[in-house]
Amino acid sequence: MTAPAEIFDRGYRRYEGERTGVWQAMRSVLWHTIRSVLGIGRKGRHKVFPALVALVAFLPSIAFLAFAVLIGDMLSEELRPPYWELFGLPILVVVLFATLVAPEALVRDRRDGMFRLYLSTPLTKPTYLLAKFAAVMAVMAIVVAGPVLLLLVGYTVQNLGPDGFGAWIGVLGRILLSSVLIVGFMAALSLGASSLTDRRAIASVGVLGAVVGVSIVVGICVDAIGLRHELRVLDPLGAPVEMAARIFGEVGPAGESRGSAATPTWLVFAGVAAWTTVWLSVLVTRYRRLTAV
Repeated sequence: MTAPAEIFDRGYRRYEGERTGVWQAMRSVLWHTIRSVLGIGRKGRHKVFPALVALVAFLPSIAFLAFAVLIGDMLSEELRPPYWELFGLPILVVVLFATLVAPEALVRDRRDGMFRLYLSTPLTKPTYLLAKFAAVMAVMAIVVAGPVLLLLVGYTVQNLGPDGFGAWIGVLGRILLSSVLIVGFMAALSLGASSLTDRRAIASVGVLGAVVGVSIVVGICVDAIGLRHELRVLDPLGAPVEMAARIFGEVGPAGESRGSAATPTWLVFAGVAAWTTVWLSVLVTRYRRLTAV
């Protein structure tokens, strides 16, 4: 026989626990977003694509390291790719991540009504967006910085790395700086495009079109029409890799020209900064118009 229901009158009680404030709320959003994007705590199908993207991104570095282990000292410096080229090899994988995975950070909250719930906490729109942006950057760093750092460590173990501690720290610093700038650029593009719709599929198409479409148009303008090669700084695929090359003191394919000087370094950084600013402006403007009720 089922026991009768009971009602307990506890009355009103003040919250007496620790009030951690905005920073703890931001940390919670950041961690929850990282888990959501990576599919942690969700069904298995949500984990497959992030894991596959990470695996493909690491394949070039693993292949170079395997080659180094097999032939050892016979691997001359000319046969070793510059570290900045490792940012370009998996660039399409990074684009796929920005297209199919990163939009989950924003679209899901608006679709499920979590955005309004977040704003009922100490979070504000700027702090909410900052936490989301940091979470997407953290996850993207796995596929952007991870392969290059793996190659640096692997070469160091094989005595093929930079000569001396100072040189090693210099290379590490350039890798980290390049990674932060590229990840910030891709995160701004992904979240900016994702803020324009509540449909993940539409957001994915928007990000893909923004990256690949503009890259194709820039290529046609420079290679087919013959416009100035400086326009390549507007290529969202080539400009970030060229920026990494300049950080390492070299000129990449996007900065080279036929019969004239290479694209100035300041212009390469300006192109990446311009794209990042545009997409961040789209993101901020879009969320400024959203209401919490």
